[in-house]
Amino acid sequence: MQKTLKSIGVVAGLSLVISACDSSASKEAEKESVADSTYAPVETQEANTDYKPAFEGQTRIAGVKTSTPYDVKVLSEGLDRPWGIAVLPDGRLLITQKAGTLRIASQDGTLSEAITGLPEVNSNGQGGLLGVTVDPAFDSNRMVYWVFSQDTPNGTLTAVAKGKLAADEKSVENAQVIYQATPAHKSNLHYGGRILFDKDGHLFVSTGERSDIVTRPQAQDLNSALGKVLRITTDGKPAPGNPFEGRSDARPEIYSYGHRNVQGLAFHPATGDLWEGEFGPRGGDEINRIEPGKNYGWPTITYGLEYSGKKIGDSIQQKEGMEQPVYYWDPVLSPSGMTFFAGNSIPEWENNLFIGGLSSVHIARLVIKDNKVVGEERLLAGEAQRFRDVQQGKDGALYAVTDGGRLYRVGKK
Repeated sequence: MQKTLKSIGVVAGLSLVISACDSSASKEAEKESVADSTYAPVETQEANTDYKPAFEGQTRIAGVKTSTPYDVKVLSEGLDRPWGIAVLPDGRLLITQKAGTLRIASQDGTLSEAITGLPEVNSNGQGGLLGVTVDPAFDSNRMVYWVFSQDTPNGTLTAVAKGKLAADEKSVENAQVIYQATPAHKSNLHYGGRILFDKDGHLFVSTGERSDIVTRPQAQDLNSALGKVLRITTDGKPAPGNPFEGRSDARPEIYSYGHRNVQGLAFHPATGDLWEGEFGPRGGDEINRIEPGKNYGWPTITYGLEYSGKKIGDSIQQKEGMEQPVYYWDPVLSPSGMTFFAGNSIPEWENNLFIGGLSSVHIARLVIKDNKVVGEERLLAGEAQRFRDVQQGKDGALYAVTDGGRLYRVGKK
């Protein structure tokens, strides 16, 4: 089923601000908009904390509005709790479903039957079949790689597996687990779960620190795979050239650490840099530019609070040797899957970062220049959907899935 929801053409500048009234407030708003084509920050709710950002523009940046007309279409409403999207070489979408099966969606929204053959997942809480990616040589080897929450005798953990998509596309053949992010823990929260290939043919995988107070310190522990961005080979071994390679006091698969729950990974199309999105607690969701071997602070520094409202640890936001987020939200975005926009179909979106928001029920658009966020826009906020992943298709459009089972296409008219 395909349903056109709306055709959006937002014109920046005078046409949005000017009005028949001649009030001083209107004149001031008009003057500000014409000067820089920006608007008031999109966040208007009171913050959870009174913490001060480390630098100007780290949060609540000026708003921007897309001027190029674009269409938003619901291509399907038949997915069952979709989580991750991988774009196949022919332009179709390979989509994970939380309970443990895959589906293929054509660009008109037609869905395949459920693809089986994957290892059993624990889909309780935040677990299930999570992120997915396809081999750069998929056309010849049909290999698929995915992340899932796996049961073990000691609890659940984030696991990585691979298998071959059968020629009839009804099953995954010879599925095998290639990596387990130990230690396991008896919790159903904070698995992380994104996966993508780097230019060298290795895999970046994100994990969470499993949420509980007792496991949080493992985000800072270089002998634990929890709360990390990992870089492994397609056989699940530590990738060569990792920052802790050869050290006896650190796991060689670790690429960066000090993370809470990373559900977004994407490469900047111009610089090639790896960017990451992670959940904060009550406030303090983050976007980070990931550098090898760096410590991103959790739980020692944070811009959030406990869900109870209590402060976390020593309640500090900056510490030497720990990286500051490029951007953070308070209240939260709940950032899940994300992608950078490339191609000239909508020029003003070039190199912008698009992030699926869960509790915030919109897709966030961040305009980034010189590794700083300079503008923010909320897309599809009227849809009232929890956006779990957003990826750019072969046709240049954005494709997004929601917890409610929808597949959206967002692209030029």
